[in-house]
Amino acid sequence: MLTDEFGRRFFYLRLSVTDVCNFRCNYCLPDGYQCTGAQGREKPLSVAEVRTVVRAFASLGSEKVRITGGEPSLRRDLPDLIAATSGAAGIRRVAITSNGYRLANEIDRWRDAGLDQLNVSVDSLDPHQFERITGHHKLEKALRGIERALELGVETKVNTVLLREHNLGEYHEFLQWVRATPVTLRFIELMRTGDNRSFFASNHVSGGDIETLLLRDGWERLTRHRSAGPAREYRHPDYAGRIGLITPYSKDFCADCNRLRMSAQGALHLCLFAEQGIDLRDAIAGGDHRALAEMIRAAVSDKTAGHQLAGGRTGATRNLAMLGG
Repeated sequence: MLTDEFGRRFFYLRLSVTDVCNFRCNYCLPDGYQCTGAQGREKPLSVAEVRTVVRAFASLGSEKVRITGGEPSLRRDLPDLIAATSGAAGIRRVAITSNGYRLANEIDRWRDAGLDQLNVSVDSLDPHQFERITGHHKLEKALRGIERALELGVETKVNTVLLREHNLGEYHEFLQWVRATPVTLRFIELMRTGDNRSFFASNHVSGGDIETLLLRDGWERLTRHRSAGPAREYRHPDYAGRIGLITPYSKDFCADCNRLRMSAQGALHLCLFAEQGIDLRDAIAGGDHRALAEMIRAAVSDKTAGHQLAGGRTGATRNLAMLGG
């Protein structure tokens, strides 16, 4: 079992398969992804390399893998990546985080390849506000994709970054949507990165304020599964869906951390906000998942007790696209 010196056990791998994103979200990549220099020559992990990574983590007790980016649907071989992940012995759940751009057209193929869970970013239910936030007039397409995922039986969660000046006024509209739609809507606190300091200052909303409203209105907090992500989830008897809160600035947010991140270039990140990753690309390319597992086990002993976001340190994270949704 993969355990650090603080007794935390790691059941969950966040696996990036590309750094490229085709959206221009105002809180993340307002100028779009810049395909220049080294970025323009991206060489992400191949299907075979992904298989080696997943087998290594599975041998260490990981049960869940989330495929992230950037935007993973920009990989034409995404169904093969899903199949390579779901086929690893010990992996019980395969998830994807997507902006929904290709969801309606691709979700059937993803499900056939072994996808269990889907997270889709929907930062506004108003088409014009959605376009102002993301740079794309694609809300209707994303919602159609969500509808199809639910028809296929894919567990579906929706990510909404809380933005004081852009979507906070839609709080009640989001709740009305969840009343009839069986998704988990997760409100995410805006995080400060190296590139969004002024935007953060004017738009950050505390998830604690949202929690106060939920508890006041009869929402009940659920017990968290050992391989679940960082969200605190709530249910209400009058609602088909649930609400989740991801609050990285809350006290003890890192106390029950259960996840590690592998970048698209094969760097192991012990924390999403670590200064730098540990380059394992050569070991991954070698194809020996047992040797890779021992390197991962040794590296985890250096994991720190928590991030330092509250102190203004963002590590190597320049923009939110690097966090993989």
